[in-house]
Amino acid sequence: MKQHTVTDSPYGPLTLVADDGVLCGLYMTDQRHRPPEETFGTRDDTLFAQAEEQLKAYFAGELREFTVELRLTGTPFQRTVWDRLRRIPYGETRTYGELADALGAPTASRAVGLANGRNPVGIIVPCHRVVGANGSLTGYGGGLDRKRRLLAFESGAALF
Repeated sequence: MKQHTVTDSPYGPLTLVADDGVLCGLYMTDQRHRPPEETFGTRDDTLFAQAEEQLKAYFAGELREFTVELRLTGTPFQRTVWDRLRRIPYGETRTYGELADALGAPTASRAVGLANGRNPVGIIVPCHRVVGANGSLTGYGGGLDRKRRLLAFESGAALF
């Protein structure tokens, strides 16, 4: 059974979604590939204490790696990409090509980009840490401004 809540962040409201009590979605307003609201289930503001606590610590600059349990639904390839995203250290970036190489599929950078864009748990699964081959900011479901701000925050250039 799905349930959700909405929590504030420096990047606007975040909708947290759980399936049987396990976090399966974190969506920003106006996010590309955001599922319809009616699929988020009933609102329950008591179910998400651990995720909200970790997000608050992250935004305060006190947490660099999330430990909240996740249930990520996607294809096997998508789940593999999302697992790789979680291995990108705080404050660092990787290119789509570097991720493809790490997966043993050096010609799959576009497929990596598509999987990255379908990440259902933004911020916690740090898809914002992936950049273009030349270091440029490319595609981000939450918008390039948010991506720029998240990367600046993690590099210490912006404090909230």
